[in-house]
Amino acid sequence: MTERRLHATFLRPPDGRGSGNFFVPGRRPASARGVGYTRGRSPAAFPMTELPDAASPGADLPGAANTSEPALAQASLGGRPRRRGIYLLPNLLTTGGLFAGYFAIVAAIGGRYVTAAIAIFVAGLLDGIDGRVARMTNTQSEFGVQYDSLADLVSFGVAPSLVMFTWSLSTLKALGPAWGKIGWTAAFLYAACAALRLARFNTQVEQQDKRFFQGLASPAAAGFMMSFVWVANDYGFAGHEVAWVALGVTLAAALLMVSRVRYLSFKSNTRSDRVPFVAVLIALGVLVAIAVEPPTVLFGIAILYVASGLALTIWGMRRWRGRRDPAKRDIAARDGIAADP
Repeated sequence: MTERRLHATFLRPPDGRGSGNFFVPGRRPASARGVGYTRGRSPAAFPMTELPDAASPGADLPGAANTSEPALAQASLGGRPRRRGIYLLPNLLTTGGLFAGYFAIVAAIGGRYVTAAIAIFVAGLLDGIDGRVARMTNTQSEFGVQYDSLADLVSFGVAPSLVMFTWSLSTLKALGPAWGKIGWTAAFLYAACAALRLARFNTQVEQQDKRFFQGLASPAAAGFMMSFVWVANDYGFAGHEVAWVALGVTLAAALLMVSRVRYLSFKSNTRSDRVPFVAVLIALGVLVAIAVEPPTVLFGIAILYVASGLALTIWGMRRWRGRRDPAKRDIAARDGIAADP
């Protein structure tokens, strides 16, 4: 006699009186016909749901109407739940961006600041690709959205702040202990503002205009800072020589990320992927200029983009005030006419 036959479970009737039947796993007693159980397991671990009898597949029992599709899918797989996976290609690109950001931190600790700046630009390139690849291949997922935000926090929040601190802001301590604290506080402020910027974007992504960003995007802010580091090294300036400028750049990038300044997102063309022929020529010219003099051109593009948001916001505020003033004059004129006897 096997061990499974020796292990029996005593089932009492619902009223608790009299003797019940012995239930042996692996065998279905005649008195328990119509009671669902799992072969080889104790029935106490599963709900006692009535199912159609195996001898009559078309039996109309109350439990048969409550059978859900996931339960049928699990039953079709032999009782094993289906494992959920993630899409490989877009998340692989996101992982590449995260690796580039982490490599920038390691390079900055080793004193290779230009290499660190280039690594963050590589992270920005991969960050711009992964979302488009996910949309083109129809592999968007909530997991990918959250993973991309966490990777952006490292690549465009923590990494640029550490690169700027190790290169220039840490030298402020030569002016006194208080200035040293101001240096690392400014670096932390940038990382915190990047986290706040990403959190605000994730919570307002369905409400804001797709054509504009509210606040400077974290990849653009990181590009602004790292292009400054790159161009300063290219022109022979050490970090302690431009510490005040580095402090101003860090604070400006941090505050612009959490501001309400509007920046173009370059996503306005939603109906078609076609662009004017002039745009292709402009893009080609920019690529050639970057290939000839990368740090200077990238820093110039960063300054123009940062200034464009300020100019766009000021123009929008003046336009809104221009529309509001005539409306106020019309309301005042109507009130004056109504009050005149």
